[in-house]
Amino acid sequence: MIKSLVKKGEYYDSVSLMIVGKDVSNMENVIEATVVMATKENKSILKTAGLYLDEFKQYDDTDLLIVVKSDREDKFTEIFEKVDNLLIEIRNRKDDSGSFTPKSLEGAINYQPESNLVLISIAGRYAGREAMKALKQGLHVMLFSDNVPLETEIELKKYALANDLLVMGPDCGTAIINDVPLAFSNAVNKGNIGIVAASGTGLQEVSSIISEEGFGISQAIGTGGRDIKEEVGGKMFISALNALKNDDDTRVIVLVSKPPHPSVLKKINAELKGLTKPVVSIFLGADRNLVEVNGVVAASTLEEAALLACAISENVEVSKVTEFLEARRSSYGTIAEKEVKNISSGRKYIRGLFSGGTLCDETQIILKKDIENIFSNRSGDEKHALDDSWISKEHSLVDLGEDEFTVGRLHPMMDFDLRNKRIIQEAKDKETAIILFDLVLGYGANMDPIAEILPIIKQAQAIAPGISYICSVTGTEQDPQNRENVIKTLEENNVLVMPTNTAAAEIVALILKNL
Repeated sequence: MIKSLVKKGEYYDSVSLMIVGKDVSNMENVIEATVVMATKENKSILKTAGLYLDEFKQYDDTDLLIVVKSDREDKFTEIFEKVDNLLIEIRNRKDDSGSFTPKSLEGAINYQPESNLVLISIAGRYAGREAMKALKQGLHVMLFSDNVPLETEIELKKYALANDLLVMGPDCGTAIINDVPLAFSNAVNKGNIGIVAASGTGLQEVSSIISEEGFGISQAIGTGGRDIKEEVGGKMFISALNALKNDDDTRVIVLVSKPPHPSVLKKINAELKGLTKPVVSIFLGADRNLVEVNGVVAASTLEEAALLACAISENVEVSKVTEFLEARRSSYGTIAEKEVKNISSGRKYIRGLFSGGTLCDETQIILKKDIENIFSNRSGDEKHALDDSWISKEHSLVDLGEDEFTVGRLHPMMDFDLRNKRIIQEAKDKETAIILFDLVLGYGANMDPIAEILPIIKQAQAIAPGISYICSVTGTEQDPQNRENVIKTLEENNVLVMPTNTAAAEIVALILKNL
């Protein structure tokens, strides 16, 4: 039986809802439960999970839905009373650290006047107003919030440029400024490689690989993905490039993004022409020659970009990187053959479930070289766009960090609930051959990813032992979660862990061809 408790007009932030939701799910006599705001997207999730009730039509974004599935009708009243108490506790919870927590931007500035950067993470409809207030106080801005109107972004960035300030974002998930990791970022070595990225997980993947190779980052500046679109004009991408050009601690510059709009690329190329520092570019899916005309070393994958930057930093011939990657690819045959033997007859499709949008994009690009008809909610063409992002179709790659999944709930790097449900859903599909997923570690991400995902992997393996489970882990050994330990535990539980997202996509392509 499924019953609900609705609290009309009661708003709770997504962190609080995740905490309460997990507590409710662990209650006695509860088979399944969810605690979410009644957004359109969350209602879609409830429908897919089989937890939707017709009465939910009348509720909207400001209403709280508590939905419980139980086989004990006599226990619902007791369960909902406990939920009430949990909500009261979470709302009255106090920070016991003893530190002063300002309630406004003005209060924070008064308390800490020496700071020159503000990180904003509030609902998108309010974020632009707070960002402009910060800019007018002379502060650089990292705007983590998504769903900020495009015209607001343009206004903010025009003001920032006129006043020699940076606006990183909206929807900027990652930055490392003066050794300080912001939002989703990793514990990386200090070094002489600077990064400008219109991609959060792209920045994380490249910076982590660089650090794991023994090199380091001077500055890593995110811009938000829309910055390289025609409307915004690459304002912050170019501003960040110029900042690294003038930074004495930066010797090599890496540019990371999807292909910029041609008008924006023209501006970027103009800035690169007079640049004396070596530059590596990875414009995922673009023609390498777009920027090579300016002497920039162009990469095809995130991993290649990272390794090229390391080689240039150490004055090693860049051809060595190509040789290494080709040799590694040639060694994958044995691994692929072994995986194919473990896949049951009749299974033929890849189901990729990503928390990193750029990692999803890179996988699509690599697979499309050899595999036809790959569908995604991040497809570049309508023909291969998923009709319903909640339901896979043939070969499917889904970015669970897209707005359709995150409005009113935590990003999947923090909250694994949606992906866990999707893993079980894919395992029950008799045509699923491979479940590919990423784990992105670091600050801001889930602090105990193994505890979250391993029970689900085991459950899926029990449902469908004839599926290959493949993973890449973005992060470093210095990260709070410790990349080495995460990989070791996954491998001990029959998950094939590849060294990078690039490598994971390449092995999947080989397995599918062999199938």
